[in-house]
Amino acid sequence: LFLDGCDTVGLPIKFIPPDAGSYRCQILLKSPCDVRVYEIECLVSKDQVDAELEFLTPAYQSVIQNIPINNTSSVDWKLEAKLEGEGFHGPPVINVGVGETVLYPLTFNPVAE
Repeated sequence: LFLDGCDTVGLPIKFIPPDAGSYRCQILLKSPCDVRVYEIECLVSKDQVDAELEFLTPAYQSVIQNIPINNTSSVDWKLEAKLEGEGFHGPPVINVGVGETVLYPLTFNPVAE
């Protein structure tokens, strides 16, 4: 446990799920004058796949790569995109409903050869 400068205490938890699924647990915290039970549920989807995109375009001409985002969960997603690297652009936020696939339009505008 560690103090963060406020009246709170951080409780680091390490969770390594063996497979996709729903995992529930209870955390019991006791002190001389208080007892608290926290119930936690973790929903784990399939392994995340690393992807690599290669952009080939003539100098100074932009190219758009539509990246499919498939929501196979049971809740709607509001995803925030953080793009790093010169010349890359795309919407800062996209919404993907349950069971939907939305294309994220990643644009690359090269400024040099």
